[in-house]
Amino acid sequence: MRSIDLTAVTWRASSYSNQDGGQCVEVCEDFDAVVPVRDSKVPDGPALVVEAGGWSSFVRAVKSGTLRA
Repeated sequence: MRSIDLTAVTWRASSYSNQDGGQCVEVCEDFDAVVPVRDSKVPDGPALVVEAGGWSSFVRAVKSGTLRA
């Protein structure tokens, strides 16, 4: 897999995030084919890079309540 430069991208925090720095994720929507995801509490840490279709399926499942832990 090729490396993706994430140094100058725009991150968007989860709508469930709060101003107190709670546990949340940030996503980057700067790419068409992939969605980088990172822990907002560790912005310099690693990012998980997910295929865009897989990310869309995951978000749909979370929103519909069909994703089971």
